[in-house]
Amino acid sequence: MNHFKSSIFIMILGFAIAFIFIGGFSALYVVILLSLLEVTLSFDNAVVNAKVLETMEPKWQQRFITYGVPIAVFGMRFIFPILIVAIASHHGVYETFIMAKDNPDKYQHTFDLIHNYIYAFGGAFLLMVFLDFLFDSEREIKWIKWIESNAFIRKVAHAEHTETIIALTIGILLANSVPSEIGLGVALAYFTGIVLHLIIITFDELLSSNGVRSGLIGLLYLEVLDASFSFDGVIGAFALSSNIFIIMIGLGIGAMFVRSLTLYMVEERTLDAYKYLEHGAHYAIFALSFIMFCKMFMEVNEIFVGTIGILFVGVAVIHSIIEKRREKKE
Repeated sequence: MNHFKSSIFIMILGFAIAFIFIGGFSALYVVILLSLLEVTLSFDNAVVNAKVLETMEPKWQQRFITYGVPIAVFGMRFIFPILIVAIASHHGVYETFIMAKDNPDKYQHTFDLIHNYIYAFGGAFLLMVFLDFLFDSEREIKWIKWIESNAFIRKVAHAEHTETIIALTIGILLANSVPSEIGLGVALAYFTGIVLHLIIITFDELLSSNGVRSGLIGLLYLEVLDASFSFDGVIGAFALSSNIFIIMIGLGIGAMFVRSLTLYMVEERTLDAYKYLEHGAHYAIFALSFIMFCKMFMEVNEIFVGTIGILFVGVAVIHSIIEKRREKKE
């Protein structure tokens, strides 16, 4: 319970602010829904974060909380949407903030105009995360063996740049499938996501030692990963409210609980107890990446998106329990 004390405090404070200063019960209700949306969409994010944190020094694990929470809550859920709308609409940041505060419908409309680029960037980064996991030749535990351990995967996993070639091919096909007026922008956003992932992984390999991940690069990787997950939540939040303060409070509360859940998993060694949990989270990441690409062509309900992630993780937990009992009997 200690892991969740700060999250519970932030939740109570956020609920109070929404109720007293923003809009009474209606604002409180939307904040609760947004909090649940964020936790649902980012549950698999907590699992992957825990895996990364396990390879970092304790001081950097603490810094993940100290610096990561403000970035996640205020940076990605409040400042970042304003910043990208300001860039896209060629307005100043302060001017965009005033527009978001006083004219939320116009702000939402501007945000909607650039959502394809956001999905392209986030989807590409998450796709690389999944492909790195799938083609990791050093990973011993396999879950869905006909996918992870078939003859083709085993062979190409030892080849260099396999995941990059696959991601680049998908990017070329995606850029040629969207309307021509946004094709260049989508391609630029997509390939930027791939390049950023490659840069982070390269620096991580250069700076890591003795199996311990570089703290600074690990923290950067976690923040970009969190950003990729948050894109879907931030965009989906506009279906419930156009008020940026309600969105920030609701998604911020959810982000706090995801952080607390991450620390709980690290300290309780949850990934060791459920050996397929990491696998389920990565399949959920692939599903989210695929859905981000689909959203560039059609509407996808946020409840469905969250359910897919929970489903993969839930099945992985159940299978882990069954496998553990079977191993004990043997």
